[in-house]
Amino acid sequence: MGGAFRSELSEDRTSGMQHVREGYFPVRGGQLYFREIGSGPPIVLVHGGPDFNHNYLLPELDALSSAFRLIYYDQRGRGQSWSGFAAEDVDIVSEVDDLARLRQCFGLGTIAVLGHSWGSLLAMEYAARHPEHVSHLILLNTAPASHADLLLFQRQRQAAETHALEEMRTIAGTPDYAAGDIDTDAQYYRAHFRKTLRRPDQLEQLVRRRRLHFTPESIVQARAIENRLYAQTWSSEGYDLPARLRSLKVPTLVVHGDLDFIPLECADHVARAISGSRLVVLDGCGHFAHVERPAEVHGAITKFLAGGEPPPRSAAAAR
Repeated sequence: MGGAFRSELSEDRTSGMQHVREGYFPVRGGQLYFREIGSGPPIVLVHGGPDFNHNYLLPELDALSSAFRLIYYDQRGRGQSWSGFAAEDVDIVSEVDDLARLRQCFGLGTIAVLGHSWGSLLAMEYAARHPEHVSHLILLNTAPASHADLLLFQRQRQAAETHALEEMRTIAGTPDYAAGDIDTDAQYYRAHFRKTLRRPDQLEQLVRRRRLHFTPESIVQARAIENRLYAQTWSSEGYDLPARLRSLKVPTLVVHGDLDFIPLECADHVARAISGSRLVVLDGCGHFAHVERPAEVHGAITKFLAGGEPPPRSAAAAR
């Protein structure tokens, strides 16, 4: 495997003393940060945003390391993969290629791919282009996967969260926000996630986690990357990822919260498109199921990867 690697022993809140291996693997034009923990069948975890990095997934998803080899990475131009990349170096093709390169660098035949939010969209793009290398697909709180579902999301949010959206617009119009000020950025995301992550302690914890290893300069770049990726995918008229997944034969688990600000219909459209997929709906849960319902998420994923069928968690999930 190419690239520079280092290892360290780290105390983890969930799984006790765990050997955490971290470093960088080579990709076109530079290198990307990775974090590896656990042993067993591999799961590659794909963070959302797409202007975040992997930190907001920790420590809850590390619970899976008791049975699986988890490989997290920061997508190019973000977090600890920021250095050496410009926003123009990132598009949906490079995102898929980087995920393919990770699999190759780690010498893996097939991988389970777990995506959260926007990361679910990237995981689906990868599976659509490289189905032979995906053993399982796990989609947590998936982002809208088509232009039509983006419009559905926007309509429903505008109707339900007028005040929050106005607060976000006001913050986004300030010079501090434009400069990538970390506290102002945090203020913006408190408004963004307040309704979908209702416990104030969880909201504050998540808002702070998601900018670990960012600087004001890299925040500004991450936003530019986000805008590029949006323009190439769900913001593009005619973009319809579920239509491209109808021939996919990869076992797929879709987990969504019934209080997610992304409509449940978006997750259902994905689940219906992929043959043999299973939709699990967590009652009373918003957009960060791994934070709000970690035990249930861990149980559903573990059972799914072991070949069992997780039961639907509400009538809305029964298909």
